Amino acid sequence: MTKGEFQVETVNPAPGYTAEEVLAWAAQAERFSNHPIAQSIVAAANDDANGSTNNNVNGNVNGDDGGSKTESIIEAYEEIAGLGIKAVSAGRTVLVGNSKLMQQEGVQGFQDGGQNPGTTLHVAVDQCYAGSLQIADQLKEDSVDAVRRMKELGVRKLVMLTGDSKDAAAQVAAQLQVDDYYAELLPQDKVAHMERLYLYKGKGSMIFIGDGINDAPVLARADIGVAMGGLGSDAAIEAADVVIMTDEPSKLATAMQIAGRTKQVVWQNIILALTVKGVVLALGAAGFATMWEAVFADVGVALLAVFNTLRVLRN
Repeated sequence: MTKGEFQVETVNPAPGYTAEEVLAWAAQAERFSNHPIAQSIVAAANDDANGSTNNNVNGNVNGDDGGSKTESIIEAYEEIAGLGIKAVSAGRTVLVGNSKLMQQEGVQGFQDGGQNPGTTLHVAVDQCYAGSLQIADQLKEDSVDAVRRMKELGVRKLVMLTGDSKDAAAQVAAQLQVDDYYAELLPQDKVAHMERLYLYKGKGSMIFIGDGINDAPVLARADIGVAMGGLGSDAAIEAADVVIMTDEPSKLATAMQIAGRTKQVVWQNIILALTVKGVVLALGAAGFATMWEAVFADVGVALLAVFNTLRVLRN
């Protein structure tokens, strides 16, 4: 539902660190990740380095004496699912992730401030809290319209499952006006919530829309999995039943409209064919049907079904 075009809005250094240091350490740890948030951090660090006249901070982080932009070798690298990244560079351990990662690793000096809009990433160096980055994303232009149209089409309940913070999820959920939301979820948590929703779904189908690698298990579990073709990861696209190549959520509502209209036409054709054939069959058994009625019941009904089906192209 969001553009996936993340941007570093603010850098909040902890005492003893500067904003440039926090951003540089985060970029050093994230530079091998393909996640959009990681790429936004690396881009922000590059912009900061290019626009600054003093590159001493980058030189210290990257291990070069003269302020060179050459990056030091990553000695160890680990992506912790749903939490963040742990990397060792220039002999120092760098953690970049959410508050759960900081708490799990026992980072000294970390305090979760909360109540921040957008996505917050925390940075720690050698188990000491260095600061946080505020990452902003925006809703796609048609996301609100997509939710409204799906409700108009009869979707009984819309639930948002996300790994983002509760504050970021609450902000997006309010804009989208979804029925419910669950935040700070790991991949297995999303599957667990999906299983709970199955208990209350009753008749009908469960549709899940996602684009990240963390969404792949839920896409496979849902009755109908929908992935975004442009922003979506390969794992999400592989697990999905439907792929929206334009990355527009409103296309799902359009697909639902086409599917509903197509189903109506299919039933119309079935009823028409069986009714005409049944009438002609009865007339033939009674001795009233001629060859022309039999031809109409066969070829004529087929042509009528084709012409009726062409009406779908106008919707």
